[in-house]
Amino acid sequence: MWQCDLWINLRGLLLFVFAVLLLVYLLKARDPPHFPPGPPPVPVLGNIFSIESKQPHIYLTKLAEVYGNVFCIRLGRHKTVFVSGWRMVKEALVTKADSFVDRPYSPMVTRIYSGNSAGLFFSNGMVWRRQRRFAMATLRAFGLAKSSMERTICEESRHLQEAMEQEEGRPSDPVPLLNNAVSNIICQIVFGKRFEYNDHSFQEMLKNLTDMAYLEGSIWALLYDAFPVLMKHLPGPHTGIFSSSKSLETSIRREIARHKLDLDPSNPRDYIDKFLVEARHNRNTDTGFDEENLVLCCLDLFLAGSETTSKTLQWGLIYLIKNPHIQDEVQAEIDRVIGQTRQPSMADRPNMPYTDAVIHEVQRMGNVVPLNGLRMAAKDTALGGYIIPKGTAVMPNLTSVLFDKNEWETPGTFNPEHFLDSDGKFVRREAFLPFSAGKRACLGEGLARMELFLLFVGLFQKFHFSTLAGVDLSTEGIIGATRTPHPFKILAKTR
Repeated sequence: MWQCDLWINLRGLLLFVFAVLLLVYLLKARDPPHFPPGPPPVPVLGNIFSIESKQPHIYLTKLAEVYGNVFCIRLGRHKTVFVSGWRMVKEALVTKADSFVDRPYSPMVTRIYSGNSAGLFFSNGMVWRRQRRFAMATLRAFGLAKSSMERTICEESRHLQEAMEQEEGRPSDPVPLLNNAVSNIICQIVFGKRFEYNDHSFQEMLKNLTDMAYLEGSIWALLYDAFPVLMKHLPGPHTGIFSSSKSLETSIRREIARHKLDLDPSNPRDYIDKFLVEARHNRNTDTGFDEENLVLCCLDLFLAGSETTSKTLQWGLIYLIKNPHIQDEVQAEIDRVIGQTRQPSMADRPNMPYTDAVIHEVQRMGNVVPLNGLRMAAKDTALGGYIIPKGTAVMPNLTSVLFDKNEWETPGTFNPEHFLDSDGKFVRREAFLPFSAGKRACLGEGLARMELFLLFVGLFQKFHFSTLAGVDLSTEGIIGATRTPHPFKILAKTR
């Protein structure tokens, strides 16, 4: 009998504890006054399993049609406010940039960075300001401000074309070659050298980069940030994020060690050299100039500088294969302005408005970064008629800007006319935000634009691209941190 009473009492106690915990959760989950609306969450889990895992950017864009351009999604117990549409995203990222410049805490990022909240993209405050300023100055010194960078890109373009020629018009996967070429350009800025395309360590680095870029933007990353205590002990694809990052860090450390052996402070050769020299002069650890942070900064530069440009070129091949009349017009303009033998230069771009418009439309439709990096409200901030409380995570939806029906005449169609006026001259569009905007905009935008123009023009100057007969290339994309084309084959016929 006493055992039965004990069980009844224990069951009652458990029910009481559960009721108290549920009440505490519901009280915490209550929204403050004037908070953005959103779909009803499931207790504890939130809305995380409602999000379409294959095309989350489309799902979130459609939610804006129901709840407005400022709405809230719960990921576990955390609230994230999504901002949609050109005008509202502009208000958040540009008009109220100071209110939404910091990054929120992320368990996944903290584990990748071994608890060090530094690097280029996930740091805040003084570390972020100093590191961003330093990186931009270094990119100018070893990239944009030197005509040598244009020559470097053209030289890499030549290597890319030679590798494509070796396929002799056979069906081939263009992705490895594009990854090789684009990554080699950032390698020359960061490491001061390029790699042969068959270099084993180089290929290992590229594989780890691709894996990280996919997994960091997958549903597994959302689950890890929503339930870190649980996910840390569970097997699954999310574990690949951490193994890939560690492998990349090991490769970067080898390069740093090589640089330290023959460092000449009076003649820095690349980003690593300049960082090491700066670290000798700057002993203030609050600015992030230490060797551990150098590893993380290099990791960030590779992720941002390799994945996005390569993916854009992949989408460029797909859209021009699917639209052969546009490919013909691009090649006619190339032949008219440059010819088929001289290498292109950035001085050619103003004379090639149609090609420039096509590249911009590839970036818009390719939508390589469909969302954006998370931001955090630095203070209680009014946005779209709502109040975003201090500390709330905020996510700008770049897809909703690039496909905004109020800004683009035919948002769902590949149409270079979006960037041309009635006289055929190139027109800049405010709602063109593939590089984001405001204080956290892509710091390598200038370099990426140079790479895209020179590599794109070089490819279509040299080759006519098609695919296998009867094959319809998909434009749906695979979503991670970047939007990747489904695997495809090309036929590259020398012109």
